[in-house]
Amino acid sequence: MENFTNETIDTKLLPRFEEVELNSLHPKYWNVIVCNISILFLIIAVGLTFALFKVEELNRWTPFILIGFGIVLLIAFSLSRLGFKKRGFAFRNHDVIYRSGIIATNTMVIPYNRVQHVALHEGFISRYFGLAKVEIFTAGGSSSDIEIPGIAKEEAENIKQLLMGKIQKQL
Repeated sequence: MENFTNETIDTKLLPRFEEVELNSLHPKYWNVIVCNISILFLIIAVGLTFALFKVEELNRWTPFILIGFGIVLLIAFSLSRLGFKKRGFAFRNHDVIYRSGIIATNTMVIPYNRVQHVALHEGFISRYFGLAKVEIFTAGGSSSDIEIPGIAKEEAENIKQLLMGKIQKQL
């Protein structure tokens, strides 16, 4: 019979994911973000314009509504730009790392032996810029655990093949 041991692990000796140099998203992904924000605000602007023409009581508030709309638009672009710059990903020998967030940084590390499925997704605007999103699924969820957008389509296909190969080795 083997003796049970439960040794303490010195956490200072563990590999630090914070020290991994992450790949940035493709620069063209910023264009995708700008297009998405522009479409959203265009729809809102059309609705506001319609409301301003139909509801006469709003006419005296038009300058304030336009200034507020402009401020919200500026904030949306600024926060999106900060978020774009902070995103990054890396594929190591045993896991994938994805970092995102503006105020609070979220870093996900998923070992390959937990990956169940990998999908490639191309939105209409992303496809125009030659970009794709890699979605990584683990057991127990109906949605992807990590979505890495803004990757050149060819690189995304290579990443998918890499991950599929890792999944096959586990079987």
